[in-house]
Amino acid sequence: MTSAIWNGATIAQSDETVVVEGNHYFPPGSVNMEFLRPSATTSVCPWKGKASYHSLVVDGETNRDAAWYYPKPSAAAANIAGYVAFWKGVEVN
Repeated sequence: MTSAIWNGATIAQSDETVVVEGNHYFPPGSVNMEFLRPSATTSVCPWKGKASYHSLVVDGETNRDAAWYYPKPSAAAANIAGYVAFWKGVEVN
């Protein structure tokens, strides 16, 4: 089972993550959305497409843009559409 933990809270947990470029992408249903807040931030990956971000909020603390996902990835990354990955101090193991 792979977990994403930040500030003492389990943000996501799944045994069905997809690893791409060393990052675990969690299925949407395995993410505790109560900790995620939409962000206006986007970025572009040359082969996956346009990423959107969420900030994490746990116990009144915010980790800006610590989660990202590809709502409409390229055909090459279709298997991670909507899956969520983490960084910025989020412990994934």
